[in-house]
Amino acid sequence: MKFETYQAGKWLAQYQYKSFEPTLVNHAWTWEDTPINFLLESANRALGELNAFSLFVPDVDLFIQMHITKEAQTSSKIEGTQTGFNEVLLAKEYIPLDKRDDWQEVHNYIDAIHESIAHLKNLPLSNRLLKSTHQVLMRGVRGESKQPGEFRKSQNWIGGSSLSDASFIPPHQNNVDNLMSDLEQFLHNDALQIPHLIRIAIAHYQFETIHPFLDGNGRIGRLMIPLYLISKGLLSKPSLYLSDFFERNRASYYDALTRVRMSNDLMHWVRFFLNGVLETSIKGRDTFFSILQLRTEIEAQILHLGKQAPNVHAALQSLYRQPLTTAPILERALSLSKPTTQKIVRTLVDMGVLVETTGQLRDRIYVFERYLNVFAS
Repeated sequence: MKFETYQAGKWLAQYQYKSFEPTLVNHAWTWEDTPINFLLESANRALGELNAFSLFVPDVDLFIQMHITKEAQTSSKIEGTQTGFNEVLLAKEYIPLDKRDDWQEVHNYIDAIHESIAHLKNLPLSNRLLKSTHQVLMRGVRGESKQPGEFRKSQNWIGGSSLSDASFIPPHQNNVDNLMSDLEQFLHNDALQIPHLIRIAIAHYQFETIHPFLDGNGRIGRLMIPLYLISKGLLSKPSLYLSDFFERNRASYYDALTRVRMSNDLMHWVRFFLNGVLETSIKGRDTFFSILQLRTEIEAQILHLGKQAPNVHAALQSLYRQPLTTAPILERALSLSKPTTQKIVRTLVDMGVLVETTGQLRDRIYVFERYLNVFAS
């Protein structure tokens, strides 16, 4: 099927409403649009550079954890969860009671990312994996009553307060299994000679259009992207997440998906998606470079600390994983005495590595501000 002649689907009359039945995607795709070829080449090159950085950065998994945390916070923010990046990094007991549900939703997403990536070692990116990931995402939060880990058995909608005023109504629940089976086959159909970035662009659109779960479709659909790239060997580490790009261009993101359904304009969506991969890959590469610069600078300072240097270095490793901390948290992480830990904290404050944020004499919270700013920018 050519992008230029693609028909996105049809509206089917249901009881008092019409649902959208998308065209199946498991078939050959071609296009004549030259900008897509240029963007595809640029996006692949940038993605390769990002992957190369993730392979030679020392202790890269420390920094990947922050990428995952940022992705979870941003992807959840798109769905209306009001938890700031700094709040996500705090332990639950530091979160006000009225914000803990949102905090838990973000941390469920972090768990879902970790578990789904781990499952890729012995399970392909499949409906089974997506259901398992969805179950983790919905665990113990507001969506737990909406069939966690199961494709929906009732009609859902996007926008509006009901089916009568919805901005978009996905396919009828009776068709979800067949559509998701087709999508799963498309992801793994090696007979189709489709570039991976084009394939996952189409797959993301199709997933969001099917909207197979009662809740959490946006987050699962966005998580599909790095899972696919890892499963196909384009990424060695989970270092590319598009939620930040989608959040900063939220109106354009929704408009691009809508234009496919309403105007059959798949080319516009693919171009938007490839631009997202290109921009996000470059930003990710620059983030790794900034981390390396910061790390080199701080470790040069540590060399002059004499006998205290090993303990301060160990504290720094802990801070790369958890850049918001307290003296008791560091004490447990380093298995050191309270006086020794407090001395380390004072040293890190004097070095400008840690900044105290509460202004209190007790229960102080410290932030590795320069490091956090690399991800928050």
